[in-house]
Amino acid sequence: MRKELENTVPPQRPPRPAGVPAPPAPGQPRHRPAPSLRDRTRYWVDRTVVKGMTTAAGWLALVCLAVVAPASALLVWTDSRSPDTVEGKVATVWRTVGQTLRLGGEVGPPLRIVLSVLLALVSLLYVSTLVGLVTTAITDRLTELQRGQSTVVERGHSLVLGWSEQTPTLVAELLAAHAQRRNSAVVVLADRDKLDMERELRAVLTAAGGRRVRLLCRRGRPADPAALARVSPAAAGAVVVLPPDTPEADTQVVKTLLALRAVVGDASPVRVVAAVRQTRYVATARLAAGPGAVVVDVDGIAARTLVQCVLEPGLSRVLEDLLDFAGAELHVHRVPGLGGRTFAELRAACADACVVGLVRPNGSPLLNPPPQTVLGPGDAVVVLAEDETPPTWTAPPAAPLPPLPPFPPPSSAKSPTAADIHAAPRRVLVLGWNRRGPEIVDGLARNGWEAVREMTLPAPDPAHHVLVLGGPDGHPDPDEHTLVTLLRLRAAERESGRRSPTVAELADAQHRPLAPAGPHTDLVVGGRLVGLLMAQVSQTVELAAAFDELFSPAGNAIRLRPATDYVPAGTEAPFATLVEAAGRQGATALGHWPGDSPTPLLNPPKTGTRRWSHEDTLIVVTMAGTLRPQEDPARPADTPVSP
Repeated sequence: MRKELENTVPPQRPPRPAGVPAPPAPGQPRHRPAPSLRDRTRYWVDRTVVKGMTTAAGWLALVCLAVVAPASALLVWTDSRSPDTVEGKVATVWRTVGQTLRLGGEVGPPLRIVLSVLLALVSLLYVSTLVGLVTTAITDRLTELQRGQSTVVERGHSLVLGWSEQTPTLVAELLAAHAQRRNSAVVVLADRDKLDMERELRAVLTAAGGRRVRLLCRRGRPADPAALARVSPAAAGAVVVLPPDTPEADTQVVKTLLALRAVVGDASPVRVVAAVRQTRYVATARLAAGPGAVVVDVDGIAARTLVQCVLEPGLSRVLEDLLDFAGAELHVHRVPGLGGRTFAELRAACADACVVGLVRPNGSPLLNPPPQTVLGPGDAVVVLAEDETPPTWTAPPAAPLPPLPPFPPPSSAKSPTAADIHAAPRRVLVLGWNRRGPEIVDGLARNGWEAVREMTLPAPDPAHHVLVLGGPDGHPDPDEHTLVTLLRLRAAERESGRRSPTVAELADAQHRPLAPAGPHTDLVVGGRLVGLLMAQVSQTVELAAAFDELFSPAGNAIRLRPATDYVPAGTEAPFATLVEAAGRQGATALGHWPGDSPTPLLNPPKTGTRRWSHEDTLIVVTMAGTLRPQEDPARPADTPVSP
C-alpha cells in the first residue's frame, strides 16, 4: 500500500490566472500592510479603557489638562486686563484651569494648592457619586416600567392572563364594555415583552374608546404566583385565562388556574373565565378553577359553530353581531313588578328590546320557553338590547296586535320527527382535516348530513356544500391551507360558472380580508368567536349557561328562516308582528336580515312598518332538534358567481 501511494502521481493544479500573485511558500512570512495611525490609536484606547477605572480616569484628566491648560494660557496672554508679570499670568491661568475643571483654583504656597485640589476632588467625587446613584435608580425604575414588572393597584378591573390569537379580540371587547364606566381599566399579564404587547394592542385601544379606559400590560408568567400578585387578581372584577400558542397550552391554563387560587384563596373567589383548546382538558380545568368558574371548550365551540354554519348559511355573521359589544347583545335584568306575567306577555310588553328567555334563581337558563311560562320570584329576564340600560316595559300587558292572517295554518304546523330529518340527507365535502374533524362529522351526521372527505378539489356543484378546515394540527400557519383551497375553489367556479355553498375555517381574523371568498362563502373565525364569547361571559356570568345551550348540539339554537314562513309575501307589518307570529310557532325572534342588505339587523325597532318578501330572513331562537335541513339556504341561493 505504501509503494502504491509513493508511486501515485499527484494531481495537476490548474494554471493560475495572469495577474494573480503566487501565494508565499511555506515558512515564508506574509507581507501585510502596516496599520494606519487611526487604527493604532483606537487599538490603544481599547486596551487602555479595559485596564480599569483608575487608568481611564487618569488618562481622562491628562487629556482634559492638555486641552484646557493651553486654551486658558491663550486666553490670559491675549487679555489686556491680565497681570503684567509672568507669575501673575501663571496664577491667572491656574485659576482659569481650576474654575473650568472645578479644582478650586487657589494660589499661594504649594500646600494650600494641594489642599484645595484635594477638597475639590472630594467634592467632585461626592457629587458625581450622588448623580450616578440617582441616575442608576431612575434608569432601573424606567427599565422596570418598560419591562412591565411594576405592581398594578386597581379595583374592579378586567384581568387577562396569557396571550393567544384571541387576545386582541378579547381586549377590544373588554375595552368596549368598560367604555361606559368611569375609572376602569383592562390589565393584560403575559410572558411577552411589554412594548410588543402595547404595540399590538394600540389599534384596538384607539378603536374601542381608549381615552376613557386604561390599558395596562405587564410581563410575567401567569402561572407564577409572584407575577400574579403584581396585577391584583383578588380585586379584579373578572379574570380571563387564555391558552398560549404553545403545544402545552392547556397544561399552562391548568397551572395558571392553580396559581390564581393560590394567590386569591378560596375564601374570596373572583369571577374566572378560562379557555382550553382540547375538550379532554375541560374537566381538569374546572377542577383547577374551583366552583363558580366558567371553562370554555375552544375546539368544541369551533366544531359546533362550523356545523351550524353548514346548516344555516350566513349564520357566522349573525353570531358575531350577537356576541360583540357593538350594537345589540344579550343582557340579564331583574326587574321588580314583572312577577306573575307569562313569557308571551313579557315578549309583548318589552318595547325596545327582544325578550329571549329567563334565568332561574339557581342560574339555569330557560331560552325560548313556552308562551305560558310564568316569571316567578327571583327569576331574571334575558333580553337582546343595545346596552346595559334596562329596557322599557309597559305596566299593563301591551295592546294586542292585529290578528295575523291564517298563514301558515296552525293546525298543520307539525314538527318533523327524527325519521323525517334523516329522510333527506345532504352531502358536505370536507377539504382538509384537523383534530376537530371527527366532532364536526358527528355533528353533521346527527342533523342528517353526510360528510365526505375529499383529497382533491371537487368540481363545483350547487347540490353539495363544501367545508374547508384549517390545519393540519401543529402547522405554524393553519390558515395557509384554507386560503389556498379557497383560491382554487374560486378559480374552478369562474371556469364552470357554478358555485357550491362553502364554509371555511380561519384561525386568525387578520386573514379574513385575504381570503378569496365570494358572497356564498361563510368565513368562520373560531378564535374570534371564542374571544367574543369569553368577553360576554366575563361581564355577565349568568350568560354562560345560555350561550352553552345556544352552542350545544341539542336544545335551542339560532336559526335563519324565511320571513314568509310567518307572514305572507307582500304583507306590510312592523317587526312586532313577526315577533308575535314566531312566538305562536314556538320560536323567539331576534331580528331580521333584509334581502337587500349585506348585514343582519338584531333588535330592530318594533314599530316601523316593512313590506316582507321572500328575500327577507327572520333570525329566531328555536329548538335545534326539531329542525329539518333546508333544501336551499335561507339566504338567496341564486347569487351570480363574481370573478
